[in-house]
Amino acid sequence: MSGSRGARGRGGPPRRIADDRLWQVGFLVGSAIGAAVTVAGRQIERSARAAGLVDWRRVEDIAIARLRSSPGALDADELRATEPSYARAMAKVVPALALHLGTELPGVVDRVDVVDREAWVRANTAAFAALMRPLEGELLDQVLPPGSGFAKATVTLANRWVTTRQLGLLLGFMGQRVLGQYDLALLSAETTPGRLLFVEENIRQTARSMDVPLDPFRTWIALHETTHAFEFEAHPWLRPYLAGRLEKQLALFSEDAASLGRDAMRSLGAALRGDGRKDDQHWLERLMSDEQRRLFRETQAVMSLLEGFGDHVMDEVGKDLVPGVERISARFHGRRQQRTPFERAMLRITGLDLKMEQYRKGEAFVAGIERLAGAAALRRLWDSPETLPTADELGRPEAWVRRMGLNQLEGGGG
Repeated sequence: MSGSRGARGRGGPPRRIADDRLWQVGFLVGSAIGAAVTVAGRQIERSARAAGLVDWRRVEDIAIARLRSSPGALDADELRATEPSYARAMAKVVPALALHLGTELPGVVDRVDVVDREAWVRANTAAFAALMRPLEGELLDQVLPPGSGFAKATVTLANRWVTTRQLGLLLGFMGQRVLGQYDLALLSAETTPGRLLFVEENIRQTARSMDVPLDPFRTWIALHETTHAFEFEAHPWLRPYLAGRLEKQLALFSEDAASLGRDAMRSLGAALRGDGRKDDQHWLERLMSDEQRRLFRETQAVMSLLEGFGDHVMDEVGKDLVPGVERISARFHGRRQQRTPFERAMLRITGLDLKMEQYRKGEAFVAGIERLAGAAALRRLWDSPETLPTADELGRPEAWVRRMGLNQLEGGGG
């Protein structure tokens, strides 16, 4: 017992004092580390919010880097040398379309650009960034509420890296395939008309792969894209109509941004595994509320009409304008059906398979209208939002003809 008392007497108090001091030092160090983490978290949060959800410059760089290995690259001089070919094509296309559609298209000839794949990527990166800009603040507030701190800010920055890379790869994929585009900023406050872009590198590669003559193929593509110019520029109500639906869809999606990523991965996984649903919904539709789905289907009906009308007109007008149009059309439509497994997966993942469906449904609908009620009935399609086909009518052109009160041609069916 004396030994125990001696240990307490000799070492007890100094040891307690040392322990107390060590605890105090630990507390101070821990507090300092906690304060530093809090400050760092705030700094990272500020950085994440300032950076935004997507690094658009990096998107552009990733897409362009992917395209540089694509065959058939042209330099600036070679692109300029093709401009007279498109000028000649447009000089034939515009009056032929005006005659066929009964509407003049002044000025569209002056808004034609022959571009390479990189220029197409730059134009579309800018368009995507402009589309996201009005929503980015609200989306950031959902995924990174003020005061979220280090962990959420780090996750947000990681998601930004992933999203940036995904968009870059998507634009790189599309940039190897797009032939032409009527470039129109739907959500722009300005009402300036769009411009026609012809991606010459892809047009040449496609003409070569299909073994069709290049100049007639250019004219055929110009017919399709100039028809899109007609659809929007001859009918001023169409642009705000589509813009309104797109704005509503984006706003509704932004309200559910927090859970969208998890749901998207589940739906996409099911789609890639081939887990079908009885309702035959696209995986994107499974992420939507009833209101979102209604707007989505309305928009899809309009897009199907836009694309199908363009395909139908370019074949009809092309009969008198494009040498060998039957061969070009047959090979081009056959090409759409011949996709590699990788291409089919990419189209499914990105939702671009919906665009392929738009071509098919829309062209069949427009051809059905002409068969049932004559070519003049096609002009009624663009009278107003009320004359657009519903999603149901896209598969039943006779229902649209009845709703419009049009007389069916004798022998036209119905």
